[in-house]
Amino acid sequence: MTEPKRQRTRLYLITPPEVPDADAFAKDVEAALQGGDVACLQVRIKPGGVLDEAGTEAVARALLPVCRKNDVALIINDSVDVCEKVGADGVHLGAMDMRVKDARKRLGKDLIIGATAKNSRHVAMEAGEQGADYVAFGAFFPTETKADTVPAEPELLEWWQAVMEVPCVAIGGITAERAKAISLVGADFVAVSSAVWSHPGGPKAAVAAFNAALDEAEGAF
Repeated sequence: MTEPKRQRTRLYLITPPEVPDADAFAKDVEAALQGGDVACLQVRIKPGGVLDEAGTEAVARALLPVCRKNDVALIINDSVDVCEKVGADGVHLGAMDMRVKDARKRLGKDLIIGATAKNSRHVAMEAGEQGADYVAFGAFFPTETKADTVPAEPELLEWWQAVMEVPCVAIGGITAERAKAISLVGADFVAVSSAVWSHPGGPKAAVAAFNAALDEAEGAF
């Protein structure tokens, strides 16, 4: 029997760690979303690597109507409290945050819960067993967005696709030029931040370039 074809890899946007003007940034996001398909937008406001809950809430509230209008899931980094306050679509949990099963009890079965696994098969499988909707692996390439990354090998994505049904997100230094390759080895989503917000052609052009690369990858599945 023929194995079912993998779904096309989709784009998972992450905000910059600092957003001085939430309303102005909402316009940047609106522009980015005109460039093509985006599955999720994670609000990650962590200046100096430390979570800013008030800043996260302010940015999330500004972005929620944009995400709703464009059918993009709004995910809150690290904070179940902010997720509940703003009525976001889900939360992304790091290694030092609430456990997935505890977040599930708080948020119920309908909200999205993602978990960071870095390069750990054990952490990823544990998150999946606790009810995570996706796990995030990386960094696959050098990145300046996060300081506490560890290297992850593409074979990790191939292994995950072979043994688990929970979707996986690839993160860390992924550019439009690298997106096709990381899609082909098994990423269900590619998470990007600076490659979109710092793109010389602007965020709309960046999203268009990523989608073109992911379209190419889908054609090779």
